[in-house]
Amino acid sequence: MIAEVQTAQFDTLKLDCGATLRGVTVAYESYGELNRERTNAILILHAFTGDAHAGGIDHEGKPGWWANMIGPGKAFDTDRYFVFCANVLGGCRGTTGPSSINPGTGRRYALSFPVITIRDMVRLQKALVDHLRIPRLLAVTGGSMGGMQALEWAVSYPDMVEACLPIAATARHSAQQIAFNETGRQAIVADPDFNNGDYYDGPPPARGLAVARMVGHITYMSDESMREKFGRRLRNRETVSYGFDIDFEVESYLRYRGSQFVGRFDANSYLYITKAMDYFDLTNGAPSLAAALEKTHSRFLVISFTSDWLYPSYQSLEIVNALRGRNHDVTYCELSSSYGHDAFLVDVGEQTGIVSGFLARVAREAGIDSAKVAPS
Repeated sequence: MIAEVQTAQFDTLKLDCGATLRGVTVAYESYGELNRERTNAILILHAFTGDAHAGGIDHEGKPGWWANMIGPGKAFDTDRYFVFCANVLGGCRGTTGPSSINPGTGRRYALSFPVITIRDMVRLQKALVDHLRIPRLLAVTGGSMGGMQALEWAVSYPDMVEACLPIAATARHSAQQIAFNETGRQAIVADPDFNNGDYYDGPPPARGLAVARMVGHITYMSDESMREKFGRRLRNRETVSYGFDIDFEVESYLRYRGSQFVGRFDANSYLYITKAMDYFDLTNGAPSLAAALEKTHSRFLVISFTSDWLYPSYQSLEIVNALRGRNHDVTYCELSSSYGHDAFLVDVGEQTGIVSGFLARVAREAGIDSAKVAPS
């Protein structure tokens, strides 16, 4: 399944901060086909550093970040469903963000790009769904920040979402989660090449961005997975250096991940997207989480993982308990895994069976026939 990047353009997009973006582009990929009624669509929502390339392989042979979950016979079965994923607002992989050209000035936005929220991201996705003439989504789903967007969809557009599947997610960031994001942001702005965000005509703040990625990546893994993968093994040496060169395998791995990240991600996007996550609070002025979720009409499948200490299970249980308190249809699964927060990406065996069964039930109860393909 070769994935083709597509784009859609919109004249304006109003934001929560009060600003209006003009000339907005959104990049997306799709897999499978719509049925005649256009009711078998599943919107995949990516995590912080993800992009629209969620399934299949691209023209360079690179698999999508959730290719083990998207495809024929997989959790998101493209023989039954039309599955699509868009790069988020503020990103740097085809959707308008701080590295895009400001049509009003002819220069890159950089830090003149307005501050965005998770709800702004969802607002742009809603415009894409309307553009694709999809009247109602069978499901919205994603892990981590993708799960936040899924929850926002269920609350902001309650009549548009048949089912909501937040995975390894939260209804609001804790102080610890904000602290990790702020550490990454400060690593970037402290880089001598940051130049107040206006670095596009010179060297990027590569050192700061690499450190930010290293910090973030540590939070995605568990102590057990790091112990199994690296332990205290030395890297290409018999004894320690008694210096500050790379001694341990884990040091080499983190430096590699940091340098790899610099080549594909924009530092300003890092600032904007992490801030959007920190601002996210599903209650949004409601007296409680249960009150915020009261108006949603979706069926819910909430999944967490035992070793995820970045988005621990208690945060998923807060969502579940709030839904149950309003008598909503909700299924909760805490899956055993040693992979930490990254489990939603790599530990997909049990996850696949749970998701595919849930989606089949939702489609059946909603009377959706995925076999009838829409005319081209």
